[in-house]
Amino acid sequence: MAPLPVTDPADVIVFGGTGDLAMRKLLPALYLRDLDGQLDGDARIVAVSRSGLDDADYRDKVDSELRRTAPRWTGADALDDDRHAAFLRRLHHVTLDVADDDWSGLTDVLGPADHRIRVLYLASAPSLFGRICTGAAAHGIVDERTRVVLEKPLGTDLASAQAINDEVGSVFAEDQIYRIDHYLGKETVQNLLVLRFGNSLFEPLWNAGQIDHVQITVAESLGVGNRADYYDGSGALRDMVQNHLLQLLCLVAMEPPARIDGEGVRDEKLKVLQSLKPLTGPDVVRDTVRGQYTEGLVDGEAVPGYATELAESRAGTPREKDASSTETFVALRAEVANWRWAGVPFYLRTGKRLARHASEIVVQFKPVPHSIFPAFGEQIPPNRLVLRLQPDEGVRLHMTAKAPGPGGIRPHPAPLDLSFARTFGDRLPDAYERLLMDVLRGNPTLFMRRDEIEAAWRWAEPVLRTWEETNQLPRPYSAGGHGPSASARLIERDGRAWHEDYQDVG
Repeated sequence: MAPLPVTDPADVIVFGGTGDLAMRKLLPALYLRDLDGQLDGDARIVAVSRSGLDDADYRDKVDSELRRTAPRWTGADALDDDRHAAFLRRLHHVTLDVADDDWSGLTDVLGPADHRIRVLYLASAPSLFGRICTGAAAHGIVDERTRVVLEKPLGTDLASAQAINDEVGSVFAEDQIYRIDHYLGKETVQNLLVLRFGNSLFEPLWNAGQIDHVQITVAESLGVGNRADYYDGSGALRDMVQNHLLQLLCLVAMEPPARIDGEGVRDEKLKVLQSLKPLTGPDVVRDTVRGQYTEGLVDGEAVPGYATELAESRAGTPREKDASSTETFVALRAEVANWRWAGVPFYLRTGKRLARHASEIVVQFKPVPHSIFPAFGEQIPPNRLVLRLQPDEGVRLHMTAKAPGPGGIRPHPAPLDLSFARTFGDRLPDAYERLLMDVLRGNPTLFMRRDEIEAAWRWAEPVLRTWEETNQLPRPYSAGGHGPSASARLIERDGRAWHEDYQDVG
């Protein structure tokens, strides 16, 4: 396999450079790409925050974090001191309040752009996106080669998303804007494209004639923790469904693009979003379930309910009048109204404090029309293609095979496994590693375009509005379970069941 190319000389400017996202994800990702020799020798990482740190303080802070986490990522017991020190020398810190008029501390560090690409990574509150972009432009940091990366959430509804897009778009052209969804950087998600369009086996079967239904699950065993205050203004539909789950649905349902490039894939994803059957009025009541976790057991450990975590984040104790109507779980039934998918339901669900931390896409094919094996019973289990996004990335095809031995034909379910870790051997890069390199190389394929974001909000917003208008409150579910019982009824109503076989692929 040919080595990946080294990036062009670049400055990665991280606004919110001392925050949780920067320290846990962005800097480790850049560090690991540097270890693999993919960062240009002159590349710099400039953290911007209000913390008052100087370069030495910041390098010490990052050094401590990397020494704690890097062995887990690299698989090595000890760090390579020379390469570790070389990465730390790339780091700089600038203390800046973006609301101030004086940005000289940042412009002095950056100097003239010359031949360097500048990437503005906005690991900050979305309310600051416009201010950061206009401030950077006013102080000469932006040119035609500059790129900006926007973290979710991009708005809380269509109007707020449009307002953010307008502010950022007043400074940057659309092809300079990278709206990141880290789920699209996962190996299994990208392998879905190769699985479909690089193998003649699946694509002829990828339609309503052969597929019974599709399930997309993103389950988390953790609660909201220290994000409770933010989460209470968001909820599971805004936080997960409108972006992550709909993006996964698009990749499952899209038509083959003319080529894999920045616009071909995004054009086809947009068509899927525009083809989603609207959920409004009675459809929302029938085809969606909201839930909120209460206290329970996760991995044998007692955990508090959402109301308690929310109250503790606000330095209080839960009281009935403080009850929140924010959902921590959503299950819904969606349909893609086009020729390929007409009549095929897509079941989406996501939630916190569930039994397992697991994300997967299940494509269930239609059963054989008639069983010729009486010993097996009337119904042979249908084939299922399971794509595991986390924690053990891989693909499993559930088939029926003959059990070995004499005594006649005894059909038996048997999976064919593709474990990425076992097959390819190497460490699987984190999603942020790939996405950051794509930004530096100017490849927008795995990022969302403005029209995608707004099409997703046009579909999701009526669901939120109907919940509010009909006072559809979240149903309680015990932490450590599979969500509200209404979620099971949602899919069982159609004669189907959620896939709960969380066996390891690897």
